[in-house]
Amino acid sequence: MKVQGGKAVYGASVGILMLDARFPRIPGDMGNALSWDFPVQYRVVRSASPDLIVRRGAEGMLPLFIEAARDLVASGVDGITTNCGFLSLFQEELAAAVDVPVAASSLMQVNLVNATLPPGKRCGILTISGSTLTDAHLRAAGVPPDTPVGSPEGLREFTRVILGNELELDVAAAEADNIDAARALVAAHPDLGALVLECTNMVPYAPAIRQATGLPVFSIHNFVNWFQAGLVPKRFPVPL
Repeated sequence: MKVQGGKAVYGASVGILMLDARFPRIPGDMGNALSWDFPVQYRVVRSASPDLIVRRGAEGMLPLFIEAARDLVASGVDGITTNCGFLSLFQEELAAAVDVPVAASSLMQVNLVNATLPPGKRCGILTISGSTLTDAHLRAAGVPPDTPVGSPEGLREFTRVILGNELELDVAAAEADNIDAARALVAAHPDLGALVLECTNMVPYAPAIRQATGLPVFSIHNFVNWFQAGLVPKRFPVPL
């Protein structure tokens, strides 16, 4: 049997562009490697702080993200994603800069989720920062402009700790923030049939959000699992 070379690293097809942060990343968080059932490769984009990317529009950061994406491809990944839904702004440019598929944001799922819902139902978005998630972010991910958006911004713990890059996180309080924000969004929009979590740090709280709202909850975790399944299709035994 002959095998083909050409990569520096094998067996880790998904490359993840990471913000430069130090807040706790609990299991389920995209930046915790234990969250994945398959190997991934990480690249931290230095100086790309949560505040800069989420609150200040990632100004001037595109070249650094392109450089990191190209480095991941050179190391052997077959697809690129990121650990911040606000990086939908860079989807087109990243896809043009590398020769592998790019799925920059969990927001890219919204139209797909809408297509699965019955007539009269639509998808809503839960974001870490409702005040700075703009029409430009939504357009870049192909999100319908009238999509309802909710956020735990201004509540007890979650948004403050993540965007403030704090070193301690009260997990119970962060979960309560996300539950409260989801419930408020659903109460304000009774036609919602599902939720998409923009923020990759919300993944650990998806089961609690699902239980609290009764709605299907889609996150970067299920999106990247879908992505991986295309990059490395599962092999099935051939019956004898």
